[in-house]
Amino acid sequence: MILGYIEPPKKRQIFMAKKLKKGYFVRGQFVAEGSELDLELKRELKGTDSLSKTDLKRESSELQDLGESLLILRQDLVEKLSTAGHLPDSLIDAVEQAKKITNFEGKRRQLQYVGKLMRKLDEQDVQALRASLEEQQSGSAHETQMLHLAEAWRERLLKEDEALESWHLAHASCDLQELRALIRQARRDNKTQPSDISKGLAPRQSKAYRELFQMIKEHLETDDSSDSEDPLKD
Repeated sequence: MILGYIEPPKKRQIFMAKKLKKGYFVRGQFVAEGSELDLELKRELKGTDSLSKTDLKRESSELQDLGESLLILRQDLVEKLSTAGHLPDSLIDAVEQAKKITNFEGKRRQLQYVGKLMRKLDEQDVQALRASLEEQQSGSAHETQMLHLAEAWRERLLKEDEALESWHLAHASCDLQELRALIRQARRDNKTQPSDISKGLAPRQSKAYRELFQMIKEHLETDDSSDSEDPLKD
């Protein structure tokens, strides 16, 4: 019997596909997540040592809310942002579409799209939008302050004859003859009627009473006197 040598079968080499690293490209260069370059870029963007998922989620939520606030931004401020190049046409169109949608789910999806477009804006564009919202809010506060001031002046002018001189010193351009006539008429018209009180009704406000308020308010706005002294103070 002849014994021969049998060569053992060669081990078959198994090639495994190398798992791709997660990352992104910056200026044509691949940046792996978690790498030193990745951390450095995130530090530059955030201004801190790291940019966590919580930070990213919060920033995304803030931009979503900011985008939704475009729905209530005054048209003149929207046009101002658009002219300055801070709002792209695609975002403006998306906001206009959101205003027209009444279906809850449809509006929600459209607002998500608005948020997606917001995340594409540069930081300077986002800051410009925030500034416009602050301008609108400041304007509303200023208007409220003006209404309160006009109301206070009207009540003082109706109660005190001496108040007319104080008003004239602050608003020399006001027609005193017309102002006196409105004050006299408002005093006559706005006398409380016993029948109204017995019925639990508030005193009726006359046309002169309303016109007096409007006249005062117009002069406050023209003379920019929102910061003037409270007329009810001694």
